[in-house]
Amino acid sequence: MTEVWPGAPFPLGATWDGEGVNFSLFSENATRVELCLFAPDGTEERLEVAERTNLHWHCYVPGCGPGTRYGYRVHGPYTPEDGLRFNPAKLLIDPYAKAIEGGVDPDAANILPYVPDGTDTADLEPDDEDDADAIPKSLVIDPTFDWEDDRRPRRPWNETVIYEAHVKGFTRLHPDVREDLQGTYGGLASEASIAHLTELGVTAVELLPIHHSIDEEFLHEKGLSNYWGYSSIGYLAPHAGYAATGSDGEQIREFKGMVKALHRAGIEVILDVVYNHTAEGNHLGPMLSFKGVDNTSYYRLMPDDPRYYMDFTGTGNSLNPVNPTVLRLIMDSLRYWVIDCHVDGFRFDLASALARELYDVDRLSAFFDVIHQDPVLSQVKLIAEPWDVGPGGYQVGNFPVLWTEWNGMYRDTMRDFWRGNAGVSEFASRLTGSSDLYESDGRSPVASINFITAHDGFTLADLTAYDQKHNEDNQEGGRDGTDDNRSWNCGVEGPTDDAEVLALRAQQRRNLMTTLLVSQGVPMVLGGDETCRTQGGNNNAWCQDNEISWFDWDHDAAAREMYAFTRRLVALRREHRVFRRRHFLQGDTRDSAVLPDAWWFRPDGRRMTTRDWDQADGHTVGLFLNGEQFPYPDSRGRPITDDSFLLLFNAHFDDVEFVLPARRFGTTWAVELTTVDPAVEPGAWTVPTRGTVAVASRSITILKRVAPVRRG
Repeated sequence: MTEVWPGAPFPLGATWDGEGVNFSLFSENATRVELCLFAPDGTEERLEVAERTNLHWHCYVPGCGPGTRYGYRVHGPYTPEDGLRFNPAKLLIDPYAKAIEGGVDPDAANILPYVPDGTDTADLEPDDEDDADAIPKSLVIDPTFDWEDDRRPRRPWNETVIYEAHVKGFTRLHPDVREDLQGTYGGLASEASIAHLTELGVTAVELLPIHHSIDEEFLHEKGLSNYWGYSSIGYLAPHAGYAATGSDGEQIREFKGMVKALHRAGIEVILDVVYNHTAEGNHLGPMLSFKGVDNTSYYRLMPDDPRYYMDFTGTGNSLNPVNPTVLRLIMDSLRYWVIDCHVDGFRFDLASALARELYDVDRLSAFFDVIHQDPVLSQVKLIAEPWDVGPGGYQVGNFPVLWTEWNGMYRDTMRDFWRGNAGVSEFASRLTGSSDLYESDGRSPVASINFITAHDGFTLADLTAYDQKHNEDNQEGGRDGTDDNRSWNCGVEGPTDDAEVLALRAQQRRNLMTTLLVSQGVPMVLGGDETCRTQGGNNNAWCQDNEISWFDWDHDAAAREMYAFTRRLVALRREHRVFRRRHFLQGDTRDSAVLPDAWWFRPDGRRMTTRDWDQADGHTVGLFLNGEQFPYPDSRGRPITDDSFLLLFNAHFDDVEFVLPARRFGTTWAVELTTVDPAVEPGAWTVPTRGTVAVASRSITILKRVAPVRRG
């Protein structure tokens, strides 16, 4: 019989001190808690957790150590009509587990809280089948790790270029990554992976969820899986399936090793985190952890019928950050990843759901208040996906200071402009940092995370090749995924051998990538867009853990050309501050003796007028960016200067002749790049003031000033 001591209520979870393990579990409404220890052969020993301090059930097991497999059985009323779902027949994952050994095996035992008759009332009676064989065990870990001299890059926001990627998909097919490391944390840390990222020039990887997640039951029945991982069950545990070294706790060391390797290359690590819902679904979903530990504390339940869950996420449930203990779990999780695992920031999935105090989105919710006063979390990168599926959930531009936001308006406007469906006014606003969204509350252009594509939707190659989604492999009859793609007028949808169509698609890809990387704000590149990655038109590949989603490293000529062009754009942005200013542009000062920091002009070289901006069908515009006008010094107090540029945009289906602006802006200009011909070298040709530049249909030409302004 294993000896059990009282232990302590804090810290929560399983904590090894070198001589034994302290276990602590929060449950406000439980009447009894059993700690279940599992031997290597699966034998279970149940230990009574007799101590209860301030709603924390705790004990200390001497002689217990790293690698111990455990779970909980929590007793109490099973009255779903009251929101209570205690069922000791169901083994529960520790909400504070720092390692979880793997996935659920639904074939081993019934994990659902109802008999399989499919009726909506079936959950009113508890299912008494023991599911220990189906539930992955929590693991006691050894937290030590040799970080050596690891330091966070602490890259300023205006110098950041984000690369969104999936840990598994990025290297699963990479021929230069050792076979046993493909698709793992170790694979992402490999020399070949890091070489690709550093050569491309990105400064941060934003990883799709790495919290331990569980596949939905209906996916298992279809032979699919939740590839994206937005189905969290362990907020302090790295997903075991991405570890090459093992799943008995080794996943933590491998994850930390990945972070250390990326930091050595100067690359930050941003985690996509899902604190808005869990893998337990609605009232008919599985009981895995929170539901059985204390359902009424962890979830937002319907006030008039707590059997059902409030659902702001479209997944069946919403976590309850209004409860102080749940808020503490979120904060403890965030601090763990920063302090213990050295990550550099977070992107919060459906962040509006976290901001809901009672029902409405509250900009000053407790969640924001706690983060803002936290000395650790207030210093890392914070990115909001500023919407959820509830009423009033679209909150782009409404998050507080310290926060940046995925700018969905930027994405929509830039797509529409290059499709010929948006005018220059909205385009100009998004290109220059969306001051209409962020300036009034004291934020800067870097509050806008600009993106054209993301994991959720078409890849860049598919965006310009498909007019309709092709999600047949998802087995949902085409009902899933968005239907907002519109024709790119490329002549044919999908694969083709038509050289003219392929050339136009490639040009549109370059237009979109160029627009992204010369825009004020923070660019986010969807991983694989730099090499024309395709998902065959699937714009919702969340359940496709296969070649549909995995990166293809067998690059053809088009992929190599796109990679070289993207590298060139990233380098241009890195080398010139004028494309990544820390303050909003002020525009024309109306003082002819002073060059403005930005000046918009028509194809005839004249300043844009109010009438020009109001034209809904305007598809051509030029922009002068003044490298001499920076209203702030560098970190050492020295004045900042840069080259000046002309950006000529033509989204029209006809070629346009641009006349360059007056001599006060510059006397000679040289081509920097053009999206018509990615092979044109910088300086290949020049043009004088008031000279003309032919800008082909659906293209961009960027010119750099090579002769000084003549004054006086």
